[in-house]
Amino acid sequence: MSQTTAQSRPSTSTVPAHGSTRARLEELLNYIQNGRIIEAMNEFYDPSVRMQENGNAPTVGLPANIERERQFLAGVKEWKGFTVLAKAATDDVTFVENRIEFIATSGAAVSMQQVSVARWRDGKIVEERFYYDASAKA
Repeated sequence: MSQTTAQSRPSTSTVPAHGSTRARLEELLNYIQNGRIIEAMNEFYDPSVRMQENGNAPTVGLPANIERERQFLAGVKEWKGFTVLAKAATDDVTFVENRIEFIATSGAAVSMQQVSVARWRDGKIVEERFYYDASAKA
């Protein structure tokens, strides 16, 4: 990376407290693939995390985001899959494209693809944004 590029981009990271950002991403994906979503949030997300879906207002703070995730999970009757389609990591940013499939409590089968972009600091996610086609969400 050129010195000019490095200086023009604000850094949110020092060396991650728990190893490389790429390794932390792999651990996070492992938690999710094993259905340990709330545990993952407690392990990998900063207490002041800001999470945002598409252009909606961000949800701020780990407790509020855990509650938001619990509300989403309450609408899931049966998980069918979480497939990582692509992923990338730098020192302080990760990108994941994935497909989630589940049966909603309404009985509807849901399959949606999304991309998440996460910014990391000291081994924790401090900001994450999800991009997906909102018409595909149950």
